[in-house]
Order: sequence, then C-alpha cells, then structure tokens
Amino acid sequence: MAEGTSMNLQRPEIHREPTDSSQFGVVEKPLSRLETCFNSVALRKTVIIVLLALAWEIGARALHNDLLLPTFSSTVVELVRGLWSGELLGKIWVSLKVLLLGYGVGVALAAVLTGFGVATRVGADLLETLTAMFNPLPAIALLPIALIWFGLGDGSLVFVLVHSVVWAVSLNTQSGFMAVSNTMRMVGRNYGLRGLPYIGKILIPAAFPSILTGLKVGWAFAWRTLIASELVFGVSSGSGGLGWYIYESKNLLEISKVFAGLLTIIIIGLIVENLIFHTIERHTVRKWGMQA
Repeated sequence: MAEGTSMNLQRPEIHREPTDSSQFGVVEKPLSRLETCFNSVALRKTVIIVLLALAWEIGARALHNDLLLPTFSSTVVELVRGLWSGELLGKIWVSLKVLLLGYGVGVALAAVLTGFGVATRVGADLLETLTAMFNPLPAIALLPIALIWFGLGDGSLVFVLVHSVVWAVSLNTQSGFMAVSNTMRMVGRNYGLRGLPYIGKILIPAAFPSILTGLKVGWAFAWRTLIASELVFGVSSGSGGLGWYIYESKNLLEISKVFAGLLTIIIIGLIVENLIFHTIERHTVRKWGMQA
C-alpha cells in the first residue's frame, strides 16, 4: 500500500517548447560610440596630451615672449628640424647609449645584492644597511668624485647612473620579496626548492609587481640623473647628449631648441613607460592576475 501511494505521488513530466531568444528583450546593452571611445586607455591618454599641448600653445601665445616660453608649434618645428638634420638624433644616441649601460649594470648589481639578501641573514642586513646609507644620497652629488676617479669620459656618467638605479631597484625588490605570503613560501619548500630555483620560481613571480615598480623608478631616476649630469658635466668623449644640447642652446639663446630637447626627453619617457614597461606588465603582472 505504501509503495502504491509513493508511485501515485510522483510528479508528472513537464515538456515545454523552447522560447525564442528575441522575446527576452535586450540582455546586454550595446555601448555607444562615445562610451566605446572612452573605454580606450590609449585614446584617453592621447586626449590628455593633446589638451596639454593646446594649453601650452595658448599660454605661449598669450605670453608672447619666445625667450620665456616658445609656442608648442615652434618647438615641434625645431624638433622636426633637429631630427631631420641628424643633430638631435646624434644627441639622443649618445644619451641612450650611456643610459642603457648604466641602467643595465645597476639592475644587475641590484639583482646580486637582493639575491644575497634573500638567501642569507647577513646579506639582508647588508642590503638594508647599504640602502639606508646610499638611497637618500643624490646621485648628482657623486659626480665630482666620479670625475676624479674616472676622468672626463663615460665612466663617470655610468658610475652616477648605477648609483641612481641600484638602490631604488634593490629596495622595491626586497619589499616585494618580504611581502610574499608564507603559503607560497611553504609551497616552494614542499616541492623541494632551495636557493636560486626557489627565488626564480616562487619569489620572483610573486614579487614581480614590486620588482617592476622598482625597474620603473630606477629608469626614471637614471634618466633624470643622466640629463642633470650632462648639464653639469657637459661633453663626454668629444660628444654631448641631450643635456649638453639643452645647455648649448640655452647659451645661444635658442630657446625653441631648449624646449625641443625637453620635449624629446618627455617623448622618450612616454615611449619607455607606455610601450616597454606596459608591454612587460601586460604579459606578466596582468596575465598572472596580480593586477586588474
């Protein structure tokens, strides 16, 4: 009797015809052309740059004094003329050649110091002490000593560039390593990772956002230090870079060329930040889900 009752209580099967999706209405509202353009990061940055250039042009025309502030259009004309003649290209190459050398040596030295600091307690104490001592010291202040030690050549510039890079990169890298969670550290230990494999497979990927920040800060410090050193130091090995180009133009009262040199520095900085570092960030930090 109980079995028959349970069979009678079974629900009847329900068959429904599929509903046309057009009856659901708008599931996802399409973006307007203005909203689509606003979602483009490149377009937003381009608009900001255009507005800044427009403000520069209007302000310079209102001031009407080329010795104080040349117009943006005249600066661009001077920039194109310098690139076309090859003069500005030569200055850019001189600066970038020294910059890349000093930046590369500084990053390599920072990697060695940070690796030693992560591997041993003595190394950690050494890195913290050196960072506390030399990180507040302006690199340009070491230029007179560098001139005495290395003479009038690229060696002096490379020395101050290494100083400006190594401590910023080391400090950010060490902070990133210290912020790695104990869970990830234990995972690496459980897999038997020790020494360099442990650093390369566990610590570096987990700390890479801080490492990338250190690389950006080190690049900015090196770029500023190089231009300042060239303004003070002048010609290196018979030729000068962008800093010397600006200094010479100032002495000749060619203010449009001074601003063309400054604009070149800004353009190179934008290219490095938005092309090189942004590409690295997109293929590492964002790909790994560490940043939105």
